[in-house]
Amino acid sequence: MGTNEWHIERRSSFETESPLARESLNVSETGSLSIVVLGASGDLAKKKTFPALFHLYRQGFLPPKEVHIFGYARTKISDDELRDRLRGYLVPAKDASAKQLDDVSDFLNLIKYVSGSYDSEEGFRLLDKEISEHEYSKNSAEGLSRRLFYLALPPSVYPSVCKMIKTCCMNKSNLGGWTRVVVEKPFGKDLESAEELSTQIGELFEEPQIYRIDHYLGKELVQNMLVLRFANRLFLPLWNRDNIDNVQIVFREDFGTEGRGGYFDQYGIIRDIIQNHLLQVLCLVAMEKPVSLKPEHIRDEKVKVLESVVPISDDEVVLGQYEGYRDDPTVPDESNTPTFATVILRIHNERWEGVPFILKAGKALNSRKAEIRVQFKDVPGDIFKCQKQGRNEFVIRLQPSEAIYMKLTVKQPGLEMSTVQSELDLSYGQRYQGVTIPEAYERLILDTIRGDQQHFVRRDELKASWKIFTPLLHRIDRGEFTPLPYKPGSRGPAEADELLRKAGYVQTHGYIWIPPTL
Repeated sequence: MGTNEWHIERRSSFETESPLARESLNVSETGSLSIVVLGASGDLAKKKTFPALFHLYRQGFLPPKEVHIFGYARTKISDDELRDRLRGYLVPAKDASAKQLDDVSDFLNLIKYVSGSYDSEEGFRLLDKEISEHEYSKNSAEGLSRRLFYLALPPSVYPSVCKMIKTCCMNKSNLGGWTRVVVEKPFGKDLESAEELSTQIGELFEEPQIYRIDHYLGKELVQNMLVLRFANRLFLPLWNRDNIDNVQIVFREDFGTEGRGGYFDQYGIIRDIIQNHLLQVLCLVAMEKPVSLKPEHIRDEKVKVLESVVPISDDEVVLGQYEGYRDDPTVPDESNTPTFATVILRIHNERWEGVPFILKAGKALNSRKAEIRVQFKDVPGDIFKCQKQGRNEFVIRLQPSEAIYMKLTVKQPGLEMSTVQSELDLSYGQRYQGVTIPEAYERLILDTIRGDQQHFVRRDELKASWKIFTPLLHRIDRGEFTPLPYKPGSRGPAEADELLRKAGYVQTHGYIWIPPTL
């Protein structure tokens, strides 16, 4: 059988559909669904939240006979003005088909805008009145309706907004309907502020009503992690300290703060990326097999990993700040905020004792990518003398060009018995042609509607993650840890590469993974 024939035989009909569309299209329970986007005029809402809702609408997950969408913000604009602001973010006008433009118009007609402040009852009473009118128009019995509040807002206003929702906008009784609140990161700046925020929100809502969103948990390849680990016999005996030398979880951007310098400077790369996104990925790489796929069983195992992390050692941290960062007029001239960090975490348990988990994130670097890189130990008794070529590595490329590949040593084609590094490659763009990979926010909003908290951060999980990084962050804030300068477009500080070498990572020279062409 030829290669092309093999691929045709293997490729089943589902691969031309959206993965989300293959699930049940019916998210309906019994009552109407009101989705409220607070901060509707802000960048996050325009660029992420509303486009995700539009894509869910196009795939049939938000049926217009049940769903209405409300935007709420301080900005005084009309319904049509908000719709006009959103239109260009839903589909690019120059590439849109007539059908897409019709879908955009139909979707925008579901949106009603309410203007009000975030700390007074007047605006929220008006919002509740509009929601109730929608529920009445859909013949939704009182208590059966569903209300989802998405806070696309800075954390500083979470307490006041949550108090207003609790006071003015709750589902009126519990007859099968619900009220749920989605909150965006950052969840505080350290352990104390995160616990204070959790307490304030926790006094108003029960934990099953609170959805702390980390969009990395909605990424297709991150969600694939548990399937790869626990559905493939190949990995079960290998996934431990006896076979794995080190694990890297990497986030790289090839641009700087670009106008967000003032905001970014309040947080830095550890709070912005490592303490949440990369640490969540680490949990999925390192956790034990859960009893089931129930959200609480999965989150229980993630918490066990976090509680097994030992305190961070100073000599296993490298911080950097790219040259020119302070030229941004919104950044203080003496800013000590890192734009790059490599931090090694060590997990004190039977499976991972002695294996360094290297978390690395940076801005203004020489490439843009996010990946998990699991490096295996050297082959004992190397009869081919090929160790210098590199080790086996299992790589999950999260973005861009989503792929899963295994680096292997193979015989170089030809008459000589020489070896070369190659790969076994599952590149999504080639294998799943025609499949639309859902955006992370689509998956997570759908999970919220369905009441599935598997991919959301639980309170004790949040507390354990801040406990790991707060001592280091406080030292940086006090100026006791100074970032090293590095040139934009570089790999970051040279000291970071040296730290990787000391941790045991062996870089492969002469091998570059190239995404296969279609």
